[in-house]
Amino acid sequence: MLRWLVSLAAGLPALAATTPPVFYKDVLPILQNRCQECHRPGEIAPMHFLSYADTRPWAKAIREAVLTRKMPPWFADPQFGHFANDRSLSRDEIETLLHWVDAGALEGSPKDAPPARAWPAGWNIGTPDAVLEMPHAIPIPASGAIEYQYIILPTRFSEDKWVQQVEVRPSDAATVHHAVVYIRDPGSDWLQGRPSGEAFALPIAKSLTTSDILLVYTPGNSFDGWKPGMAKKIKAGSDLVLQMHYTAKGKPTADRTRIGMIFAKETPKQAVLTLQMGNDKFVIPPGEANYRVPVSGTLPNDALLISLFPHMHLRGKAFEYLVAMPNSGFTTLLRVSNYDFNWQLNYRLAQPLLLPAGTRLACAGYFDNSANNPRNPDSQAEVRFGEQSWEEMMIGFFDVAVDAGIDKTTFFQRRR
Repeated sequence: MLRWLVSLAAGLPALAATTPPVFYKDVLPILQNRCQECHRPGEIAPMHFLSYADTRPWAKAIREAVLTRKMPPWFADPQFGHFANDRSLSRDEIETLLHWVDAGALEGSPKDAPPARAWPAGWNIGTPDAVLEMPHAIPIPASGAIEYQYIILPTRFSEDKWVQQVEVRPSDAATVHHAVVYIRDPGSDWLQGRPSGEAFALPIAKSLTTSDILLVYTPGNSFDGWKPGMAKKIKAGSDLVLQMHYTAKGKPTADRTRIGMIFAKETPKQAVLTLQMGNDKFVIPPGEANYRVPVSGTLPNDALLISLFPHMHLRGKAFEYLVAMPNSGFTTLLRVSNYDFNWQLNYRLAQPLLLPAGTRLACAGYFDNSANNPRNPDSQAEVRFGEQSWEEMMIGFFDVAVDAGIDKTTFFQRRR
């Protein structure tokens, strides 16, 4: 590891022999722009980077995280695509942070600090227009596997609502690996007869649905929003269905998740749909270090591609999205070469891409089932599709914008 870090550091330009950077003048602006989204009170990071006193004890850890590109979490290969939510540090920012630590992590004068960034209190999206909350907290045991929990939350909306921004806030984020918020349209047969407000488990076959997704919550992806003119539609009388994946953390606790929504001020021109392609027929051999699982499909109608969200489990190694327009070959939209199960991100295209009907999308997930994968639960196991983390999934989610009059059902009606 040390040899690798030295080699990586050698690839950076030599730090200039100038006045060393200081916290308030040089480092704090970087933390505000790149880190404080998570590293502040009430958010997912365990340490805060608001002041020198908060940050100084973590200087060496910051150096290693920056040098190894572990932080800020961003895994898109820069050779492919440009993304609006790119958190990666520039070379100048990396050099400043490394020089600051190596020079003794000096404080400087608080008078040189930029104005404190005005982070919203409570909700990242601002004050929601509506909040839906689990009626009861769900108990989380200290140990053992926990089946996915489903909770039906009636919206009781008497008219259609267009959601401009949405945020999921668990009360105990440390136990929530992910949460999927489905929009169950009125009249849907999915989960009919199940009680509202009470948590229940389902076999995989019963959990399958064609319902649209309002948000997929993961560490690093707790809220989303769309520019004016685009929004997610919740029809009058719909329910939201929470799918919660909890993980035990060594002590009994409980979680009561909330969903906050801000509504569009006027009816948008485009509806946002969350689509997905997945492969559940794979078998990853024991010890295989780079097992490829592909999937592809053709769009039935025109759509504007706006984001990409890859999903795998502990053996996930890399993931890629490719696109082939009608009568053309494939090009790479996104390549995640160092997939991290603990930071599953939504990659939002800097420039949305128009995909005409007939466009072919392809995804491929790569899995490391070898003993060299430190997260691998069992390198001797033959691994198949399953919900738990020691099993595997291969799903490529992607958001598209379509005409506001088109819902998910009508989008898949192919034109003749």
